[in-house]
Order: sequence, then structure tokens, then C-alpha cells
Amino acid sequence: MDEVTAVPDSVAVIGGGRMGAGIAQVFAASGAAVSVVEGDESSVAAARQRVADGLAKAAERGKLAEEPSVVLDRVAVFADLARVSRDVALVVEAVPERPELKVDVLTRAEKVVSESTVLATNTSSLSIAELGAALREPGRFLGMHFFNPVPASKLVEVVTAPETRAEVTDSVRGWVRALGKTDVVVRDSPGFATSRLGVLLGLEAIRMLEEGVADAEAIDTAMELGYRHPMGPLRSTDLVGLDVRLAIAEYLHSTLGERFAPPKLLRDKVAAGELGRKSGRGFHDWS
Repeated sequence: MDEVTAVPDSVAVIGGGRMGAGIAQVFAASGAAVSVVEGDESSVAAARQRVADGLAKAAERGKLAEEPSVVLDRVAVFADLARVSRDVALVVEAVPERPELKVDVLTRAEKVVSESTVLATNTSSLSIAELGAALREPGRFLGMHFFNPVPASKLVEVVTAPETRAEVTDSVRGWVRALGKTDVVVRDSPGFATSRLGVLLGLEAIRMLEEGVADAEAIDTAMELGYRHPMGPLRSTDLVGLDVRLAIAEYLHSTLGERFAPPKLLRDKVAAGELGRKSGRGFHDWS
């Protein structure tokens, strides 16, 4: 593929949560005009604040080439999907991991944008082919699986379905590289490459904790120092969110079998509201 040195002029991100705000931030910081679409007016201010906070942190670390306010001026946040420009080059869906919600958002977005717009989903496990089957033009659709936290993470998993056109894949790979990130191309399969391996390791770590093999700190330190993982599997689960990891595990359990069965400890913690960093406590204390 030819190297692409610029991001699209315009990008729309549907969903302004932690992932969506991070995706919006990196595209805006690279020069794109970004529209963030939230579900309702009450969520608009919070989504814009997430982007602003992320830009402030990037500036503090010396990772931002412009003043945060300058970058933030390239970001518009609103609640009406119909306000997305017809000529936007890329739409990235970043709503929660519920197939029916993603299909609803993607099909509505397809009606708003032009035929040349690339449509992408940030799903970490759901079938690209099944989501794309609801679209009029599945050939322009693929997965762009960003990682949390988006600004600091170097990888984007580009997931292609059989219908995805080669030129769409090439364009997305070029845009990923223009963001300063590395792309890996993966064929559509439950859990892709990263979630399938990462969830399996995380579930086994939870089972070890459940069985009393070692405490959470010891399990994480063993993988960080023994195998040079930048973050142990339990700390990583806290960062992703125990509820998110449970949802992915349940999907992989249904599609790939018993090795992905969620441990009781994971279910119990989610039921108790111990969701990881976002709730203040998961397998570690984040308060």
C-alpha cells in the first residue's frame, strides 16, 4: 500500500464516551475537523469535557503540537446525527458493545453521509460481517479497533470482512499511520486477534485469583516482569472495565466455547459495581 501522510479532512465519531472522546482527540490533534455525536443533549457537555481533559493531559506530557484550545476548536459535539456533514470522509462508531445499538447507529449514519464515506466500528469483538450485513454498502465498512487509552496506545486493529473493499482497507491503514499509530490487519473472526488473546489471558488470571494461586498484585507483577507485558492482565481488566470484559467474554463463550466462560468472581464483581478504574475499584484499588 502507498503511505498516507495525512488524516482525513473531516471525521465523525458516534459516541463520546472514554473511547469515542479519545478517538476524536487523536484525529483533531492530527488536523482533522471532528464531529462527535452523542445520544442526547444532556451528554454533549460531558463528551466535550472528556476531549478537553484529554488534550490538557497530552499537553502536560508534551505530546501536543498545538495549544489544547486550538485543537479543541476543531471539535464539534452535538446530539443530532443528521448534523453530520454529508461529505465527511470517515465515520467511526464507538457506542457500547450491543449489536442492535451498533446496527441502528451505523444504518442511520449511512443514510446521512455520501457514498464515498468510509464507515468503521470500534467494536472489540463483534462480527464485522454481521454488523455490515445491515448496510446498503458493506464494502465500505470495516473495524477500527482502537485501544484504551486511545492517545497513548500505539495499535489500531483493522478488521476486514469478506465484503470490505481493498481500497477501503488501504485508506484506513494510511489514516492510522498518519495518526502515528501502527495498524495490524485481521480477518473478521470472533474476538479478532487482540481481544481473543487478551480476554483469554485475563480470564485465566481471574481464575487464578479465584483459586487463591496468588493475589492480584503478584499475578500482574509476574506477567509484567516475567513476560515484559506493559500491564498485568488484572490491571488491564480494570482499565478496560470489568463490565466490558464480561460482555466480551460472554460473546466469545457463545461463539468459541467453554474456554471463554466468565469466572464467577468476574460476574460477582460486576454485580457489586466493582468495574475497575472507572468505579474506583476492581481487582485493584483505584480510589
